[in-house]
Amino acid sequence: MKAIRVSRFGGPEVLKLETVPDPKPGAGEVLVRVKAAGVNPYDTYMRAGGYASGNPTLPWTPGSDAAGVVEAVGSGVDLKPGQRVYTARTLTGAYAELALCGRGQARPLPDHVTFAQGAGVWVPYATAYRALFQLAHARPGETVLVHGASGGVGIAAVQFARAAGLMVIGTAGTDAGLELVRREGAHHVFNHRSPGYLQQIRDLAGGAGGGVGVILEMLANVNLAHDLTLVAGGGGGRVVVIGSRGAVEINPRDIMGRESAVLGMVLWNVTERQAAEIFAAMEAGLANGTLRPVVAAELPLAEAPEAHRRVMESGARGKIVLIP
Repeated sequence: MKAIRVSRFGGPEVLKLETVPDPKPGAGEVLVRVKAAGVNPYDTYMRAGGYASGNPTLPWTPGSDAAGVVEAVGSGVDLKPGQRVYTARTLTGAYAELALCGRGQARPLPDHVTFAQGAGVWVPYATAYRALFQLAHARPGETVLVHGASGGVGIAAVQFARAAGLMVIGTAGTDAGLELVRREGAHHVFNHRSPGYLQQIRDLAGGAGGGVGVILEMLANVNLAHDLTLVAGGGGGRVVVIGSRGAVEINPRDIMGRESAVLGMVLWNVTERQAAEIFAAMEAGLANGTLRPVVAAELPLAEAPEAHRRVMESGARGKIVLIP
């Protein structure tokens, strides 16, 4: 089969399309014929050898998110060849024509969800759900600010929050991004490149009850210090740091005076029980149409280096996927 392989850590150029042996499923394993593979920012950190949660053993095939059909199964597996599935991590990497998964990593994909959309389910939607509900414990009627709401995680968070009855504020950096965020359910949108947008959010949230109850932060090294002046006081405000690309200086008094909380998250810390909750929420939303992954671009598998460049650019409007 064809697969992207990384033999040394480095820039996008280390992603090489190679021919490797087809994996074979053992007991409790599923072999998936990949129709689309999702590209996530954390893939780039692992490729560069700088992932905080640990780097892979080389040579390595990137990717945890894919969608396709069951090719073969090992003993003790209740899936059948031909069934549509999405993956929530894999054993051998998703940037490939075939991906080997544990049984629990291959999840049912509804017929109305395309393979490209299915490749944008696990990391974006699981991250959004964990941040909103398992860490921030967001409640109906609260206000949530989603920074970078036009990206994969941002769109997932907007859709989840709107369905749960929160008042949703989203930011993006382009007119097209703002329109996308509004279309996917945000009540209010702001261009984070516009001077004065922070004050506009502050005025809006202040008028609605004294600050933003929950902030989901995708770029903490740029925004965290500002978030701490936007979050609600009275001991109820929470900021969940989902992404950061460097250090940041903050004023602890902004946290102290509001008695707010700053929470960090890494998706891979979920327990088995938490993962079961996430799967139930995601799959119900996919089935009833509440959750609608947005695909920004589909690129051939050989263009994985270009996909890694694009996923780190500003102005995201949904997921980038690779097509084997």
